[in-house]
Amino acid sequence: MKKVIISGVTGFFGSALTRKLLALGVQVIGVDIDTPKFEEFKSNENFTAVVAGFDKYEELPSLISDTDIDVFYHFAWAGGFTTAIRDYKLQMSNAGYAGDALVAAHKIRAKKFVYANTYNQYEIINFLESDVFEPRYTCIYSTGKTAASLICRTLAYNLGIEYSAALVPMPYGENNYSKQLVNVVLKNLIDGVAPKLVEGNNLYDLVYIDDIINAFIAIGEHGKHMKEYYVGHRKLKTFREWIIDIRDCIAPNVDLKFGEYKDNQKIDYSKVYLDRLYNDTGFECKADFKKTMLSTVEWVRKNIK
Repeated sequence: MKKVIISGVTGFFGSALTRKLLALGVQVIGVDIDTPKFEEFKSNENFTAVVAGFDKYEELPSLISDTDIDVFYHFAWAGGFTTAIRDYKLQMSNAGYAGDALVAAHKIRAKKFVYANTYNQYEIINFLESDVFEPRYTCIYSTGKTAASLICRTLAYNLGIEYSAALVPMPYGENNYSKQLVNVVLKNLIDGVAPKLVEGNNLYDLVYIDDIINAFIAIGEHGKHMKEYYVGHRKLKTFREWIIDIRDCIAPNVDLKFGEYKDNQKIDYSKVYLDRLYNDTGFECKADFKKTMLSTVEWVRKNIK
């Protein structure tokens, strides 16, 4: 890759990918709302900032004159955390804006569109196939993400632009200011508080940000047309095992209160192609868990209050 567009360039994934690509000498056109976070990249001669909210996505072809774009990465998403995940109007509007992004990518003549999807799409599939299901509010967010995937795949097929997507499980790492599960658990452990958790006997995955970004690069360069790739480990552990490993690494004397909450997440991993990304691109997760978790803990200690 020589030149890419990244929407949501100042977010957790977008900024991490931008740092990596700029370090590799790739030209990055970053799209986002006007934010001081742009300043980190503006001094780099290979970075171009395009200020545009979702309502301006249809204007991107006139705002971006470059027509030699290798990949358009779409990360931008409003309301991916806290109570916003249950805002069904917001989540479904995101799906429409994802379609706008793909149409813009086509008009700009980008060679490929890569969409950042969620592995919770598999929970929605299970929801649709089950006679009895107890959906949690996260399913509203996941429905929006899945709808965006279907919209973008349909548009890509009919417009003739190459399309791939990443199905991302729970991330962790530095520069994640969200209140996602890992940060909450880490903050509890740092403070010596026993975190309240689900029973945790279901399979689960945690993936370090550097692995996620390297996966997106692999998908951009080698991902197959119309394929979606699970971005995670090829061998999984249970949620309980992950949390115990985190606790033992950081605060071995703190209790873990498993079973305090009902575990409603239902993903059938027998339907997840864990090896597809490796088979098509050669990518697999390589981050050292203890080293990266300790680094993340230090960042959380300094930045999450």
